[in-house]
Order: sequence, then structure tokens, then C-alpha cells
Amino acid sequence: MLEDSYGNILSTDSQAARDAYVDGVERFLAAEHGAEAAFRRAVEADGAFALGHVGIARSRLLMGDRPGAATAIAAAQGASKGSSAREAAHFGAISHMVDGNVPAAYGAIRAHVQDFPRDAMIAQTCTGVFGLIGFSGRAGREAEQLAFTTTLAPAYGDDWWFLGQHAFAQGEVGQLEAARDTIERALEGNPRSAHNAHVSAHVFYETGDTDRGYRYLREWWPDYDRGGALHGHTSWHLALWALAEGDAEAAWRYLDGSSTPAGSGAPPLNILTDTVAFLHRANLGGFEVPAARWQEISAYASTTFPNAGLAFADVHSALAHCMAGDADAFGRLTREPAGPAGEIVIPVCAAFQAFANRDWIGVEENLCAVMSGHERLGGSRAQRDLLEFTLAHAVRQQGRHKEANRLIAMRRPRQLKLATA
Repeated sequence: MLEDSYGNILSTDSQAARDAYVDGVERFLAAEHGAEAAFRRAVEADGAFALGHVGIARSRLLMGDRPGAATAIAAAQGASKGSSAREAAHFGAISHMVDGNVPAAYGAIRAHVQDFPRDAMIAQTCTGVFGLIGFSGRAGREAEQLAFTTTLAPAYGDDWWFLGQHAFAQGEVGQLEAARDTIERALEGNPRSAHNAHVSAHVFYETGDTDRGYRYLREWWPDYDRGGALHGHTSWHLALWALAEGDAEAAWRYLDGSSTPAGSGAPPLNILTDTVAFLHRANLGGFEVPAARWQEISAYASTTFPNAGLAFADVHSALAHCMAGDADAFGRLTREPAGPAGEIVIPVCAAFQAFANRDWIGVEENLCAVMSGHERLGGSRAQRDLLEFTLAHAVRQQGRHKEANRLIAMRRPRQLKLATA
């Protein structure tokens, strides 16, 4: 029987299908270009190989193409006869994700990894800040993330993919020394993994080591294929570090070349949130942000994320609409906040509306209501510095400069330089 690279038996007799699938899995886990093409080669070699179709569905979901994912899942359903119990459970869990039934998907996945901990494509769904745990809206989800990866650790040993995700979880709860050790081990296993490079960037950011982080990512990034899923997001990290160095020309070049709607082939969620976050942080830093840029990303938000429900997208969309002056789009998005973090979204959106109106007291009052629990919105700590820096800015605009600095020194001490740049 043929196996994947994690020792899981595959229901195909085609060596070509197996090899293409393994290639697709590795590319998917490394955020390399070509994962979907590899999965398609797998089903071309064996049309009855259900997991090949599921891999295509995963690739389509990543790009926000739910109809395309549903088509692939339907093909997997038709090909699933003869699949093993593991493969059937794998298919079932991803089917729930494609259907948008997150609670059912999460329950199925947690049960699945107990029986098949080395089914990496299933375990992956609950790792990272954009996974099912990261976007759960639950309080304590950062600790839950680390508990999840810690439980899996014995099954993966020195596997480069797992170590990268474990390092991310460690870093997000502040275990920075452990995260640095873990990500260095991951990079030894696969130095070209975009996920590993991305996590390394986060560790540099969290430790306040801007110079080393910026140098590392500048050296790593040029060889990364533009088709890779993290090409745009890693360019966002570069843009922020360039901004921190006062190099606005380089910052805009990184942003426009890879992160904005016009310049990126990244997943839509990254395009939205990265562009909005950069524009806002540039504004906070005193750099001129043309109104046309806010209008462009507001229009993109209206098209790609018109309905409330994903808190991380909702707050970034709301900020874009406020800064673009699109009251109708803001109203449609915030009229009935949905999702498990809806009650956190409401004051954050109100704070951004106050920011656009230069109502600094309103910004402060609304953000203070959510600062103790903004992890529920999703995203990384680095991404949620959007809120930390906005609050400090509002306090500073009221003439309370020492208090603003003290606020950052207490909540995000290693980012004090960035917050006051």
C-alpha cells in the first residue's frame, strides 16, 4: 500500500497520484506556489483518489473560493468509495469546512487528530492564527492554540511544518525564547518554507529586533515565488519594517507590489487586512495616505467581505469604510454584527468611526472596552497592534503623551519604538 510522507496509507494504486499528492501537501504546508496544480495532477493520474480532490478543495478555500471548493468536494464524494476510515473521516471534516459548519468541522477535526495525529492536512486546519482555533472568537484561544500543538508534538518530532506552527503558538503567548529555538529547528528542516520564514518574522517582531528581522526577511523574500500564498503577507511585514525605518519609498513599494488588490494574488483576507493595516499604521506614523487608497480598499472590502461574521475581516472592513467616508457600506456591515466575537466587533467599529471623525475621546472609550479581550477578534498579536497603537494615538492626541507611552510600555513594551515612530 502506498503512503504519504507522514506514514498515512493512501487509497490509490497509482505511484504518480501518490507522488503528486505528497508534493501538493508539502507545497500547501510550506505555502509554496503550485500546491493546487500538484493536487490536480494527482486526480489526473487517478480520478478515484478522493484525497486529491480534497486537496483541491483546501486550495480553493484558502483563496476564498467556496464554490470551487464545493465542486472539488463533490468530486471527492463521488470518488470516495473504497477509501479508508481515516480518509473518510478526513473528507467528512473538510466537507464541514466547505459547508461553513465550523462547529461541526472543529469537533470532527479534534476527534480525528486523536486517532490520526499525523494526518497533517487535518491538523493544519487548527494551527496558525487564521485557523479554526485562531478565528474561533473564544477567550483564551491563544492558550488553546498552544495546548493543541503541544498535544501533537510527540507525533511529529522534528518535522519542519509542525515545528513552525508550534513556534508560532509559543510566540503568541509570549514564550519568545522557546519560540526562537523552535523556529530555528523548523528552518533547519526547511529554510524555504514561507510559513517558517513568516513565523520567524513574527518572533523578530515580538522580541523587538527590528533590524535583524528586516534584514532576514529582505534576504529571504526575493526568491519566494509570487504565486505563494504568503507572498503578499510577507511583503506586508517588510513594508511595516521599512516604515519603522522611515523608508516610505520602500514601504509603499513592498505594499503596492504584493499586498494591495491591484498588486497581489494573495488570499482575499490577507489583501484586505494587510492593506488596511498598513494604511492605518502609515497614517498613525505621520505618513500621507491619499484618499484614493482608502476608497480602493473600501470598495474591495464591500465586494469580498460584504457580510458580517468573520470578526477579523469585519473590523478591517469597517476601518476602510470609515476612512473612505462610505457611511452606507459601514452601516450595512455593522448593522447586525454576527459571529462568535460580534460583541467585541461593535465597540471596535465604533472606535474606528470615532477615529475618522477625529473624536479622540470616543476612540479611547470604545477601545478601552475591548483591550483586555481583543484576541477574540483573531489574527496575530502583531496584527492586533493596530488597536494598541490606535488607542495610544488617541490618548496622545488629547495631549497626554506620557500616558500614551506608558500605555504601550505596559501592554506592548517591545513595540514602544514602533508605536511612537
